Amino acid sequence: MSIIILRNVIEDDLPVFFKHQQDPDANHMAAFTSKEPGDWNSFLTHWNKILADKNIIKQTITVQNNVAGNILCFEQLGVPGVSYWIGKEYWGKGIATNALREFLKYVTVRPLYARAAKDNIRSLKVLENCGFTISGEDRVFSNARGEEVEEFVLILD
Repeated sequence: MSIIILRNVIEDDLPVFFKHQQDPDANHMAAFTSKEPGDWNSFLTHWNKILADKNIIKQTITVQNNVAGNILCFEQLGVPGVSYWIGKEYWGKGIATNALREFLKYVTVRPLYARAAKDNIRSLKVLENCGFTISGEDRVFSNARGEEVEEFVLILD
């Protein structure tokens, strides 16, 4: 099993995050992505806002000193939420689950919410493996898919 380390996000991580965001399969699966995932300037503007916001907890997920993704805790729709993005080359290895478990040791606010497209089976499994349970449903426009997508709202008490 790979050793996963969470650390503060640094500017040098951003090109890797941007590369992860370029994958069409990842965008489709995540569903709720930026309007223009290939626009570096929009990406940089978005991440600069994240980095400047002291209320957002943001961590880089590393595996053997390589940037594997990121994980965030932020206010979404008036409640604390968690979100993560893992590079496709790290899928199916338990990295997202282990990273979220580590993150939840540090982020202790409860209840904590997460959202995932209903057909994003992998993300739903990660969340359920970390103690989240489905608490509701919603329909939200997906930039990646160009249509409304059904999603589950999950909660960790």
